[in-house]
Amino acid sequence: MCEGSGFDLEAIEFGLRAAVLVAGAVLLQQMLKERFGTAAALGAIRCACGERMRSAGIRQKRLRTILGEVVFERPGFVCPACGARRYPADELLGVEKTGFSTGLCRLMSRAGQRDTFKEGRDDLREFAEIRVTAKDVERVAEGVGEVVGVWQQREQAQKETPGQVCPPEQISTLYICYDGTGVPMVPWETEGRKGKQPDGSSRTREAKLGCVFTQTTVNEDGYPVRDEASTSFVGAIETSEQFGQRIYAEALRRGLEGAQRTVIIADGARYNWEIAALHFPHAIQVVDLYHAREHLGLMCSLLIPAAGKQKERLRKRWEKLLDHGKLQRILLEAHARMPRSGSRHKELKKEMTYFRNNAHRMRYGVFRRQNLFVGSGVIEAGCKSVIGKRLKQSGMQWTVRGANAIIALRCCHLSGRMEEFWEHKAA
Repeated sequence: MCEGSGFDLEAIEFGLRAAVLVAGAVLLQQMLKERFGTAAALGAIRCACGERMRSAGIRQKRLRTILGEVVFERPGFVCPACGARRYPADELLGVEKTGFSTGLCRLMSRAGQRDTFKEGRDDLREFAEIRVTAKDVERVAEGVGEVVGVWQQREQAQKETPGQVCPPEQISTLYICYDGTGVPMVPWETEGRKGKQPDGSSRTREAKLGCVFTQTTVNEDGYPVRDEASTSFVGAIETSEQFGQRIYAEALRRGLEGAQRTVIIADGARYNWEIAALHFPHAIQVVDLYHAREHLGLMCSLLIPAAGKQKERLRKRWEKLLDHGKLQRILLEAHARMPRSGSRHKELKKEMTYFRNNAHRMRYGVFRRQNLFVGSGVIEAGCKSVIGKRLKQSGMQWTVRGANAIIALRCCHLSGRMEEFWEHKAA
């Protein structure tokens, strides 16, 4: 068509889409009426208490779907003994106690875990002509996230039951990494908790995040290469004991028992290595090199407080020694330079103790010769992409329940397991 013909392709596209959705909603409504309009096909309905239920007549149900709103009639039943009510059609369709179809819940939960609830609402309207509120998106996303969390907990319980873990495929090297990051909380979730605020209070709770991935090869320069699409995530705001069970179950699911080598990479926090000792006693333990370098830089600053070339030269030389695993030489030099007393002496002793306690986890020269990763870049990036990007935006405040629901959703999504979850739910 030539310019100025009056043919508005965009308007026609959107108009046709709206018409198709209306027609689809009408067809779906008719199908529901034919399938669930009478009680004849349902047979005898029994209550949870065991009593046979009586018909309570036909009741109307308004249901929002990805095609639009539909209204259908279905039979209800009441228990003569306890008065409980059931709508078997709702149970069969997976819409018991909700006004949203399963398909719409799926889209809303995906939108809600990727962006803010308002952005999710806007995307659903723009992309799919679905008109819901931001609060609808929030409730559905958090509701589905809680169900995902329950599913993961059941998996965890099954994996930890002796005899229920299936023999996994052989894996060359299995990596297990974990870290924590603060999530901004509503005031009552941090009441009485110590934190980094000037008054000693806290505005955040730590979300623990773990990832599992595999490595088979190295690149042409001899550096290890993470296997494509091999990373899975788990996480929650919970105690270190609970998180230890969570990451252990995920490692089992990913093939821990069949791995030729298992490697734990984490920072130097004590609870990280308590988890490793309890659940992965035979794993190679590696303190993330970049965390070790941060402590090394702090030690340089304590020895040479003033900024300048001398301190920078010392830091670079020590980093080179650290990269080759020559930690003992660094500690000897630090001890020789150490002030005899004062606050810097105290802080330096603390840093040197950190290095001594983790010396066997800082054999970076040995680890590199074994073609192993020595940095926790995967979990560092995961803390930003899985948690930070969604839960730490400006002005956000979460409850533990809401944050854990979204974390469960994001971990499931970024681990490529959402289809598996929906299949499980449908079954």
